Amino acid sequence: MGVAKKAAVVWLGLLVGAGAACVPRIRPQGGVEVGVASWYGPDFHGRLTASREVFNMYDMTAAHPTLPLGTWVVVTHLDSGRSAVVRVNDRGPFARGRIIDLSYAAARLLGLVGPGTARVRVEVLTVPPGTEKGVRYTVQVGAFASPANAESLRQVLAPAFPSVYVEPFATPTQTFYRVRVRASGRAEAQDLATRLAAAGYPALLIEAP
Repeated sequence: MGVAKKAAVVWLGLLVGAGAACVPRIRPQGGVEVGVASWYGPDFHGRLTASREVFNMYDMTAAHPTLPLGTWVVVTHLDSGRSAVVRVNDRGPFARGRIIDLSYAAARLLGLVGPGTARVRVEVLTVPPGTEKGVRYTVQVGAFASPANAESLRQVLAPAFPSVYVEPFATPTQTFYRVRVRASGRAEAQDLATRLAAAGYPALLIEAP
């Protein structure tokens, strides 16, 4: 094995290990999480979400770190017992220790607007087609502030990796464009990551529900 290829494989191992640590499995108990919820509203009203929908603070929606976009969940305020059904269409929260960001409408229904945060239970109701049977695997090759740069890399990779795609990721201040390659399972994802790393790309294997 050449020095460059060996270095790439070592880099791959480090990234895969980091990915396992940074992308925690959720829904560990039949689709239930318990933790702190917060909400967002006027400052983001009218902006694009991670799903490319325009955020409407009066819709029953939410931001979640890892659940597939389009997932429906029921959120229950643990102190009051109030519940709300929301659809995940965005990524967040970005504050440490919080598990879900609710729209203003959902937060108002749960009585969260005044306090700002509350302990809640999040239960998965349905997930988008194609994600019901467990974990989805992708390999991330890069993340760009410029959509043109992301699309340029996608085009370079497409002949050898037909399942490559660009995924927008919105933060409170900026939208990034992640270049990822879909895999049918962990074995294929590992193979893709090895090939990409050997070609000189910083491949990061990601698994998410």
